[in-house]
Amino acid sequence: MDPKLIDELRQTYIKNPPEGMTAKLVRNITDSDLLDMHYFLIEDDDLDDDEFEEGVYIF
Repeated sequence: MDPKLIDELRQTYIKNPPEGMTAKLVRNITDSDLLDMHYFLIEDDDLDDDEFEEGVYIF
């Protein structure tokens, strides 16, 4: 992974830590954990809109 991207993510989360974390925790987590945290925080962003994505839905 690009070290510059990791540093940008770390700075972003230090300035605005996720709920339940502090800037100090963000500063000290490993790069791998930072990327995992970022993934889980943004994974549902595309589901925030009210429109369904194309595909097959079983209800």
